[in-house]
Amino acid sequence: MALVTPWDRSDPRVENIMGRAVAAGEAPHAVLLGFPTDEGVLRNGGRPGAARGPAEIRRWLARIAPDARDAPRFTTLLEHTTDLGDIALTGNLDADQAALGEVVGGQLKLGRFVIILGGGHETSFGHFLGYVNARLQVDALNWDAHADVRPLRDRLAHSGSPFRQALEHSSGALRRYSVAGLQPHDVSAAHLDLVRKRGRAVFRDEVTPTVMRELYAQLGDPSFVSFDIDAVDQAFAPGVSAPSTGGFTPAEWLAFAYGGGRQAGVRSVDLAEFNPVYDRDGQTGRLAALTIWQVLRGFAARP
Repeated sequence: MALVTPWDRSDPRVENIMGRAVAAGEAPHAVLLGFPTDEGVLRNGGRPGAARGPAEIRRWLARIAPDARDAPRFTTLLEHTTDLGDIALTGNLDADQAALGEVVGGQLKLGRFVIILGGGHETSFGHFLGYVNARLQVDALNWDAHADVRPLRDRLAHSGSPFRQALEHSSGALRRYSVAGLQPHDVSAAHLDLVRKRGRAVFRDEVTPTVMRELYAQLGDPSFVSFDIDAVDQAFAPGVSAPSTGGFTPAEWLAFAYGGGRQAGVRSVDLAEFNPVYDRDGQTGRLAALTIWQVLRGFAARP
């Protein structure tokens, strides 16, 4: 994120703070990484445009102020957070997911908290490969209206297949997979059964603050969390690959994001399916950026 000058030092924004300690030679505590592809969305019949998501999330995130209620810790984290930029894509989704996994794995080995900006939900399989590369077994929690355990299409990965690919990966690295926010009109019985055999499936109308706490408490160490923003009701998040009717409210969604950042054992997160092409007045972009802000806020609040 480029610094904006001049700026009011009494009213700093993320872009004025992020990476200052890293630029001075200190090691980062957290890293941002973009995966600007929607090839998997196209293969899955979704609306193209999520490839523009990482740049737009960064644009909105840059404008946000640190939380004044916990300014010292939050500011310190931002100063020790750096943006690694985007994965250089080749157009071959398998190769691009492998490249994402290599970078994520390297950062995990260094003990850094990783935040991945998607991109379609094919992002999550590359995210998972980071744990394979780091030789770690991992739990995954997916906040999503869809189970995302569809089989490959013509042997090709897509945005609906990442967690089936992870569950079936030869490494056996995915210990447990849970998904919360499922819409009954968007998940098949076979897919529901598959998830329940390997973890927990929670429908949208079953999600309460207590259930959220249970889901996070059930995660082992290490674990990762995926935030598919199409789980938010389309009235609040129109700019997504597959709009959702009856989805989460922004208040619920942002509480999930804070919880993911706050939960011990969560080593990384991704945000997927934000599609700026269909956004309205930056509504979804702001929410996506606040999602990342809440994750960072939660991470800063860890003991």
